[in-house]
Amino acid sequence: MIIKPMVRNNICLNSHPQGCAEAVKQQIAYIHQTLAAGKGPEELRTVPAGIPKLVLVIGCSTGYGLASRIAAGFGYGAATLGISLEKPPSASKPGTPGYYNNYTFDREAVKAGLIAQTLDGDAYSDQLKAAAVEAIRASAEAAGIPPKLDLIIYSLASPVRTDPANGVLYRSVIKPIGKPYAGKTVDMMSGKITLARAEPATEEEIAHTIKVMGGEDWERWIHTLAEAQVLSATVRTLAYTYIGPELSWPIYKNGTIGRAKEDLERACRAINQYFVAAGQPQARGWVSVNKALVTRSSAVIPIIPLYVSCLFKVMKAQGIHESCIAQIARLYRERLYTPEAREDPNKVPVDSQGRIRIDDWEMREEVQQETRRLMEAVTEENIHEIADVGGFRHDFLEAHGFEVAGVDYEADMASWYRP
Repeated sequence: MIIKPMVRNNICLNSHPQGCAEAVKQQIAYIHQTLAAGKGPEELRTVPAGIPKLVLVIGCSTGYGLASRIAAGFGYGAATLGISLEKPPSASKPGTPGYYNNYTFDREAVKAGLIAQTLDGDAYSDQLKAAAVEAIRASAEAAGIPPKLDLIIYSLASPVRTDPANGVLYRSVIKPIGKPYAGKTVDMMSGKITLARAEPATEEEIAHTIKVMGGEDWERWIHTLAEAQVLSATVRTLAYTYIGPELSWPIYKNGTIGRAKEDLERACRAINQYFVAAGQPQARGWVSVNKALVTRSSAVIPIIPLYVSCLFKVMKAQGIHESCIAQIARLYRERLYTPEAREDPNKVPVDSQGRIRIDDWEMREEVQQETRRLMEAVTEENIHEIADVGGFRHDFLEAHGFEVAGVDYEADMASWYRP
């Protein structure tokens, strides 16, 4: 069976198993050469104090979550537990990209002598949280270390959530608040520019989006893990967010997603208060503001594909473009685990609101000014010259296992359906 990408309205409906596997291996190779600096498994186990040894990644299968797990495991030698909900392959269709990413991570971790477990299920549920506690203890025992988490990454990206407290299913929406929105967007496959419109969200839609994409579940995870006594006294936890330029704010920062991200920051403050009340002043939570990247979800947000295509053109020209794995490597190396920050969480560089900013290169004034200029000048006739639509399309397809270097896309993939 030959697998070709099936893309409709900036949504990819399938994945390439071998391509997903190769993309994960390439991220691992990047970490070997950067964060790990060529160190082998034994050397990584003797890293300095303050480097994580036991890591939980909630939402581990793609994007920043996957990169965070790869960097912790292959960069620092940490035992990792990953959690995500994936669809396995059927007799006629491959599984989700995350299904193959998780499989490859686990397989490569075993080859490298690392401890790794992956749980497939609803991370919002109390049942999976209980299973995670047992898996944490088992991973620690296998690694010969105390069952105390050093790092928790919260990187869930789901459109729906069932609240375990009341059994209600909530659905998120991507809508503006207060007034309709209209903005240009681009079809990555054709380069066609259209005007995307969205009606304002209702109060119920806003509340539902906060329930799904806000910080309530992050708090539940921290409380559950603390009550199970599997947190170290110096545990660190991060959730990821995005702010972006002002031109995107009507549909993003000031829309339903932005309201949910505000709740994420509220939850971070609550988590830090919880740590202090529990007598753990060295434990700390942060929200990390990351760079705009191509993900399965960002491709369908109005204006974002066009903005990112222009942004990539500018950042690549200036030599400061970063992939997802490069972003996380810099987050760990230059923010979370600098020599000073390993000893004192107060030494982690943050902005005036206590957030880690790894979007600093994107938000440079000269970058934003040139990006705005390109967006104003772009037309369907010149889009492939002045915007990096090809780069956007490549990153999007690569996230689904397509256009990955070194993969034979004419090969029969039948045997890869169920690895």
